[in-house]
Amino acid sequence: FSLLYGMISYTFSYYGEMITYLGMTMPMAVAALVSWLKHPYDANHTSGPAQVRVNRLGRLETAVLCPLTAAVTAAFYFILRSLGTANLLPSTLSVATSFWAAYLTLRRSAMYAVAYAANDGVLVALWLLASREETRYLSVVVCFAAFFVNDLYGFVSWRRMGRRQREKAQRV
Repeated sequence: FSLLYGMISYTFSYYGEMITYLGMTMPMAVAALVSWLKHPYDANHTSGPAQVRVNRLGRLETAVLCPLTAAVTAAFYFILRSLGTANLLPSTLSVATSFWAAYLTLRRSAMYAVAYAANDGVLVALWLLASREETRYLSVVVCFAAFFVNDLYGFVSWRRMGRRQREKAQRV
């Protein structure tokens, strides 16, 4: 998906999308897979199907994530502006939400789904702007609207899974 989306983004001068999906989201997905495989919950599968151990971020990590996201966002604003990125402000906001989502995915936090849902909302708006000029981009709007619904479901599912894991740990 990252490769295809990178190409689609390039066609409308959404360079931030291209850079983040090819240079951050795709590599982070690989890193997240490794992290998830290294942190199984109940490796013997006695509690049902294989699951990843849900992680809860501490206050310090959360306190570091916020200014780090702001710094990445500010840097990308100037990079994207110099590249002549279309719809600069929503494109920059998309970088911020993508960074947030990728980090939380790597850290196995249920909040990753909220971050991706926020990113999907930004992307729906971004591609609606593109669709005003080229109707062929409406399919991308539909894609991210479906991702939005999927991410909301993912958040609910991860919260339930985390709650079950905490309850089982308290019983033991």
